[in-house]
Amino acid sequence: MDGSSYYLPAVAMAAALMVKAPALSRSWRDPLLRSVCTLMALAGLVFFFAAPPTIGRVNDVIGITNVSAPLVYCLLSAFSAACLVLIVNWRGGPPESTRRVSRRWIIGYSVVIVALVVLFVLGDAPVERLVDFDTYYANEPFVREMIVLYLVALTVAGVAMNVMCGRWALQVQGWLRAGLLIIVAGYLFNLAYLTTKFTAVIARWNGANLDYLSSDAAPVLASAGVQISAIGFCFPLACQRVGDTWSTWSTYRRLGPLWRELKPVSPHSAHGVRMAWWSPAELQVTQRESDIHDGMLSLYPYFDTEIRANAYDTALAAGSDPAQAQAEADAAMVTAAVRARAADPDGRVIDSAEAADAPASAPTPATPSPSRSTEGPRDLVRMSIALRQSPVVAAARGQYATRSESDFHERTN
Repeated sequence: MDGSSYYLPAVAMAAALMVKAPALSRSWRDPLLRSVCTLMALAGLVFFFAAPPTIGRVNDVIGITNVSAPLVYCLLSAFSAACLVLIVNWRGGPPESTRRVSRRWIIGYSVVIVALVVLFVLGDAPVERLVDFDTYYANEPFVREMIVLYLVALTVAGVAMNVMCGRWALQVQGWLRAGLLIIVAGYLFNLAYLTTKFTAVIARWNGANLDYLSSDAAPVLASAGVQISAIGFCFPLACQRVGDTWSTWSTYRRLGPLWRELKPVSPHSAHGVRMAWWSPAELQVTQRESDIHDGMLSLYPYFDTEIRANAYDTALAAGSDPAQAQAEADAAMVTAAVRARAADPDGRVIDSAEAADAPASAPTPATPSPSRSTEGPRDLVRMSIALRQSPVVAAARGQYATRSESDFHERTN
């Protein structure tokens, strides 16, 4: 009766809600995020107010005997509606259809909540019961109907959740499918909880006493069901977040060779504001991409499309697909331009181009190669990998370094 088996899950739900609070404050219009936070809040409230010590305290503070019973029943009904709305929003679909189905569930369980309150007011429950209210008042007019109503409402939600999640799990794969199956397992515990409750209440109707099913077995099943279901809801989202973070850091790492290649010519490499190592992965990638673009911009006058066209043809001949060949060609042109820029420490190619006011005289990186008809945006990751692995780029690095220097001398003399 110390309530620890109730308070610990309540604290866990409160902690999870605190973790989600910053995201909710930033994206409070997101219906999926609102549904997740509402579900966690209601789950925590159910555990807190269902604890026997809290039941007694609420009864004393409000001054109405057994008022905690309809309060807990209403919270359970609201929690059921929140689970259904979350699944509807999570699965997605046409926005209007999603809103319409969500409204129907919310309105339906709102009616149930109002009916629970009305039935409690009409009934008579003068003796305080902290753990066996359902069975003790199983035969009391109006209170009996209130008990049956909340059990039926929870059963409808449990069956609907299992059907929706089970069908959806057959259509998806990966972490989402695993999460849906965990939710189904959690709701099987909830259905077992409802079975024990119904069994104990029906036994009372027939003059038998199976109260231990309601007071001892049912709370354990309910606690397990809610916590397992909560894990199921959070599991795919958490795994997706971890996967996205891993993918972002992987992109950051794979951009390393290209970033290091361009670092010596990047205008901000020496005095730019650098991010702390603990900065978000997305910002780190953005910073690295910005450095790469700055470096490539400074190399603009040194780009040689002949180098690029030759590298593209060589890569195609070696078996690369067009997208990979384009990345290898761009990487070959960049590495040659870096060496040409290193041979021009005073920037005389840039100065002469500016003096002539003819930037078109310099080879441009956007000039289409004769070997292909279309030009798409550069894939920086592919270019970076090509810098490290492509034999075409390695050959261009050695073959065209001397040529780039000689071309530079010809253009400046």
